[in-house]
Amino acid sequence: MAAALAALDEGRTPDRTVFREAVRTLLAVLAERAPGRSVEVRVPPYGAVQCVAGPRHTRGTPPNVVETDPVTWLALAVGRLTWADAVTEGRVRVSGSRADLSAYLPL
Repeated sequence: MAAALAALDEGRTPDRTVFREAVRTLLAVLAERAPGRSVEVRVPPYGAVQCVAGPRHTRGTPPNVVETDPVTWLALAVGRLTWADAVTEGRVRVSGSRADLSAYLPL
């Protein structure tokens, strides 16, 4: 994670493997801290998790979805970007009444 953040701070794109592992690690932390299956958090192309307690989704497109890019996800997860700013700036796409992750971020 430190290597990915350092690369971004230097204006470089992190190595794909480093970027993927940082994203997946932080998604796993989110799933651990907000257990459940009512919200699907997607960070293409690196990963997705289901989290947040509530009605479980089992088929088709989930009603509660959060989707963002890897750079935004890292910034949110480590506290460099607030949830409100990310949503306002259009850096996070959300749908559904449970898709507000502000209570769980930063990790």
